[in-house]
Amino acid sequence: MLLCIFVPESRICDIAAPNTPKHHMRDMHSPSEQDYIQQLSIDCVILGYQDSQLSVLVPKLNFRGDFWALPSGFINQDEGIDQAARRILEDRTGIKDIYLEQFRVFGDAPRSNIRFLERLIELNGDTLGDKRFNRKEFDWITRRFVSIGYYALVDISKVVPRKTELDESIDWYPVRALPPMIMDHHDMVKCALETVQLNLDQKLIAFNLLPETFTMRELQELYESIYDRAFARNNFQKKILDLDVLERLEKKFTGAANKAPYLYRFRRRDA
Repeated sequence: MLLCIFVPESRICDIAAPNTPKHHMRDMHSPSEQDYIQQLSIDCVILGYQDSQLSVLVPKLNFRGDFWALPSGFINQDEGIDQAARRILEDRTGIKDIYLEQFRVFGDAPRSNIRFLERLIELNGDTLGDKRFNRKEFDWITRRFVSIGYYALVDISKVVPRKTELDESIDWYPVRALPPMIMDHHDMVKCALETVQLNLDQKLIAFNLLPETFTMRELQELYESIYDRAFARNNFQKKILDLDVLERLEKKFTGAANKAPYLYRFRRRDA
């Protein structure tokens, strides 16, 4: 989306990454002329869990400098905000069936990306060049934007991270060891994590981060990663079983059947 500030439309196709979706191509060259809701955007905190680590999917922008940003996008006039968020998530993860929830609206009066863009231009002036600068698009995108924050919980093994034309890379980063991100994106991740912690048991959302079957130990490690603290094994197991949301399956094969832990799966409410 930022590429429109610097590059004329005639060069868009040359710069775009292979297999860039058509709506991304459209976004690249004139968001001010698209039928978007003005000064409103969506930012997504995509959370995944693997190897006892809760992580966030974060793209690095393909410019000189340390510019990482959460997956984001604009909203069409004829599009619901949840629909827009799901479109953005599908574009970035390659999957449709995602647990998604709005957690906060970010709209402080001085909220703008002008400082970030001015810094980006300062560090990349030799490659961008004045002749490529599009003042109309710069003015449109640096106005105050209100952003609707969504968090998504995904089975990381099913995700195929997808770069856009603006990304150098897109990778998973530990939620408590993130790279330097633009604007208020660190605050967004912090707020999303706090919301997940509040909703974990009430809405039974932790299971969206796990494979279909798991051990009690794996579930405990997930909780410990989310809360960043240890739980006593017996107390944790009692707490989870008291929720009456798990179905116990056969024992997990480890080569020592008498020590193999039980496998569980989440009991669907409609089961």
